[in-house]
Amino acid sequence: MKQLVSTDWLEENIDKVKILDASWHLPNSERNAKEEYKSNHIKNSIFFDIDKYSNQNSSLPHMLPSRRNWENIVSSLGINNSDHIIVYDNSEVFSACRVWYNFIYFGHNPNLVSVLDGNFNKWLSEKKPTSKEILKILYSKYKATEDTSLVINKDQVNENIEKKNFLLIDARGEKRFLGLQPEPREGMRSGHIKDSINLPFQLLINNDRTFKKKDELTSIFKKKEISIHKDKAFSCGSGITACILGLANSLITGKKPKIYDGSWAEYGLEN
Repeated sequence: MKQLVSTDWLEENIDKVKILDASWHLPNSERNAKEEYKSNHIKNSIFFDIDKYSNQNSSLPHMLPSRRNWENIVSSLGINNSDHIIVYDNSEVFSACRVWYNFIYFGHNPNLVSVLDGNFNKWLSEKKPTSKEILKILYSKYKATEDTSLVINKDQVNENIEKKNFLLIDARGEKRFLGLQPEPREGMRSGHIKDSINLPFQLLINNDRTFKKKDELTSIFKKKEISIHKDKAFSCGSGITACILGLANSLITGKKPKIYDGSWAEYGLEN
């Protein structure tokens, strides 16, 4: 799997790949990802709207769409099954990893979907080419297949509390995990899923927004008593930052990530 590509690699291959700006911001951030994209983005990139391109029939945020909807979404972006897709973001929550996961879930060749290591910040700091131009898109005929083994639901989470078939790792910050800080969404109780392990996603990222190296990631997992060899699934607030842990685990093990799609947005609902 080619999970990450460097800014230098992307600059060299900028006309040979499909680039997606998958910036997404927490509801309380007062930032507008689409407007930021319009004002400046990596040359040749297309905006990927995580809210719009998720399941619109679910009351939960960012749930995976149906296979047919995904085919329509990706076709509307002009992406073909043979394209190498590079995803980046300009976000505090590294939302590009969620789009990386979506493509893998829907059967895109894992060697042909990568996250830009260092994201937009690093690209800007290196003065690499940016643009305000909105590309004209020619519709494609994208075909998807679902790998349902890469997603778990609430019933499986509850069953696992008893059976302990896999480790459930939560990417939220420690204060949110411990219930010491309110959730950014209304109607949510504080706390975490019983027996889940807290691994705040920020621990996996360097100051320049690149991922830490494999040996460092392995060491961080071990310090949190997360077995490299045991089956794992990842959760967070709404399925975005869980995918950062999923990508990190993929860097360590080479395995595709397994995500609790509902995450705390579902599990933490106040009844």
